[in-house]
Amino acid sequence: MALELIQAVEQADSSEGLLNSVKALAAASSQQAIPTLITVLGYNNPGAAVAAVDGLIQLGEAAVLPLLEQLDGYNYGARAWAVRALAGIGDPRGLEILLDAAANDFALSVRRAAARGLGTICWELMPAEQIADAQLRAVKTLQQASRDPEWVVRYAAAGGLQALAGAAAVKSDWLAEVSARLEEIAQTDETASVRARALLAKQKLSLG
Repeated sequence: MALELIQAVEQADSSEGLLNSVKALAAASSQQAIPTLITVLGYNNPGAAVAAVDGLIQLGEAAVLPLLEQLDGYNYGARAWAVRALAGIGDPRGLEILLDAAANDFALSVRRAAARGLGTICWELMPAEQIADAQLRAVKTLQQASRDPEWVVRYAAAGGLQALAGAAAVKSDWLAEVSARLEEIAQTDETASVRARALLAKQKLSLG
């Protein structure tokens, strides 16, 4: 079944046909589909790329190494979609990519996805002795992202800080720092929705 769906993607002769074929392949939730779904990320078809990202997120951990192995290619578009997939999966093996993307990527949509993803890393999958340092790096990067020129990135960063501070694996000395930053955002950000998101984050965390 998966092979037939893969062939349908490879043989699609229109944008609509490609989109429908990728959706069908993603819905199959077959690990055989991973290389093809990753290939689709490099096509100039945003709809198909979204469907491929959804399929890769659904496949979860099995898609992480293939995604990481493809990230050094020259196709920026494919890399951007791959970052979104890694953000959605939340596997800690994607942490370095998300840290870099949240801080440095030139596309606001990628920075936003990475900031959101830093809040939802599955820390329990990381060796226990590495968690504290990794979480601290994530906090620092999210604080930087909370000062991003684009409000959608700042909004995502506020949500990321909330999710990170509320994570079960947190053993934090930095909750007060997060609280202070969220309070600062709630009081001073130029965009009302970002201020509201930071205030909600504080309320959810009961941080003051």
